[in-house]
Amino acid sequence: MTIRGFLRRLSPLLVLAAVVLGGLPAAAQPYLKFSLDGRIDSEAAPFLLALEQGYLKAEGVDVTIDPAVSPQETLTRVATGTYDLGLVDINELIKFRDQNPGAAVRAVFMVENRPTYAVLARRSRGIAGPKDLGGKRIAASTTDGSLVHLLLFARLNDVDRGRLRLDTVAVPVREPMLASGQVDAISASVLTVVDLKARGVPAEDVVVLPMADYGVELYGQAIVVSAKMASERSEAVRGFLRAVVKAMQETVRDPARAVEALSRRIDGQQRSRELERLEIAISANLVTPEVKADGFGAVDMARLTRAIDQLGLVHEFRTKPKAADVFDPTFLPPLPERLPR
Repeated sequence: MTIRGFLRRLSPLLVLAAVVLGGLPAAAQPYLKFSLDGRIDSEAAPFLLALEQGYLKAEGVDVTIDPAVSPQETLTRVATGTYDLGLVDINELIKFRDQNPGAAVRAVFMVENRPTYAVLARRSRGIAGPKDLGGKRIAASTTDGSLVHLLLFARLNDVDRGRLRLDTVAVPVREPMLASGQVDAISASVLTVVDLKARGVPAEDVVVLPMADYGVELYGQAIVVSAKMASERSEAVRGFLRAVVKAMQETVRDPARAVEALSRRIDGQQRSRELERLEIAISANLVTPEVKADGFGAVDMARLTRAIDQLGLVHEFRTKPKAADVFDPTFLPPLPERLPR
């Protein structure tokens, strides 16, 4: 057969192949599933903004963003591969890895440089500082880690654990219990002050004790991936993080625009509340002196080591991890791209 005859026979096959391949998803547009660690609220705003503004698409990734029941559900989703990435408290990740040694999941991006953990109390119950918590009735939850945070806070501030009257409760009833006066204080998030105000608690009667102001060196929420995802789809992880950085920079510049990205997923009446929550988080938790120096996403490994040591005061490790076991900085964009703008 001549070359011309061979090409004549081959050309219809090439056309067919082009049609078939053209109908398949582009290799440069991988599909990723991202799990939040709770309901969709202001903490999800930067990620939804990255989706709405096309930052993720520009990085060549197609992403779905879903809520979860709890941090434990998010970690299980990522560890089992049903989700590719997740947003979860890094301390929950540390405990999860310790309890599930085969779960090869690590953090690759620190979202909350300063955790939102706080004790919120009623001033009318005689609480103004940590020492006043002795003998008071305090509600916390095991689901979101707030009980562990409270015990660490108490230990670091010489509050006798035996004098704490602890109520272990479900997260949905914790704030209502404080608002109704059933408890004197709660271990929750500093952002909860907005919810208490919405429940009619007078602002002057709310005392907020951010744990980071009282010796707690823990970090907060982080983006986590499985070892398999990090190894096999590393460029997709990097693209996802580049998009998140852009969205966080935009969120800091214009929080109202970021909350607008939530508008189709939350009750419209909650918009002003979520904006207030986001503005508090930006000033107190997302943009800190460390972030201004080291950029979004990074951690100080010496501080993370100290944080693991602190966690060990209230969590009995089977095998105490090293900071490098928990956080992998190799997927972060270069520093100049990550600085707040």
